[in-house]
Amino acid sequence: MPASKLKQFLDDRGVKYVTLQHSPAYTAQEIAGLSHVSGRDFAKTVVVKVGGEFSMVVLPASRKLVLADLREMLETDHVKLATEEEFKGLFPDCEAGAMPPFGNLYGMPVYVSAVLADEPEIAFNAGTHTDVIKMAYEDFATLVCPRVLDFVTT
Repeated sequence: MPASKLKQFLDDRGVKYVTLQHSPAYTAQEIAGLSHVSGRDFAKTVVVKVGGEFSMVVLPASRKLVLADLREMLETDHVKLATEEEFKGLFPDCEAGAMPPFGNLYGMPVYVSAVLADEPEIAFNAGTHTDVIKMAYEDFATLVCPRVLDFVTT
């Protein structure tokens, strides 16, 4: 079942979405395949620390984050990947590593790939390793207000 905080948030705002279930999977590419979603449409959420504060970086499952590019775009040298041990307590209603890209629900900014922002739909982990939510990117952007950056490799 999707994370209760996320489901309540979407339902309270009347957002249209689809929940997809799949067998347990742990990598974004694997989940995209099991959910029959293109790797460029499936959003993986990476938690980083920017100046000591947690942030979410959301990019297509088929792409890789280049920290040097992110540092340049954010104009700071103080960007590093957060470890699961560091961030697991920030998402109490989610399974470890399956957090949805709704940083606003967890008190952190969200940076989204320009590649995802150009897609009509977005799909992402719904807080478990067996549930995916698929919705219009426009609705995601309206609810999350992410900062769109072009920080991924091809």
